[in-house]
Amino acid sequence: MNRTTTTHTVSFSVKGQVVIPRRLRTEFDIKEGTQAHVTATPEGILITPITSTYVRGLRGSLKGKGAMKALQEDRKRERDL
Repeated sequence: MNRTTTTHTVSFSVKGQVVIPRRLRTEFDIKEGTQAHVTATPEGILITPITSTYVRGLRGSLKGKGAMKALQEDRKRERDL
């Protein structure tokens, strides 16, 4: 998908809710119930939707970091309790 930088103006509700414009929801495959990471950055607030595309992009990101071994050891400790 060819994404270009665009700017949209939105308003916050009393509860701090904001509506993401339809074009962006479609572009980023955001549907009702989609969760998102909210990160504070020096530039402002970054909202990253957690979609299947996002999850697929994470594949292999922990390779070589010993994450699987740590997970297996943690599960073994839990079983031993």
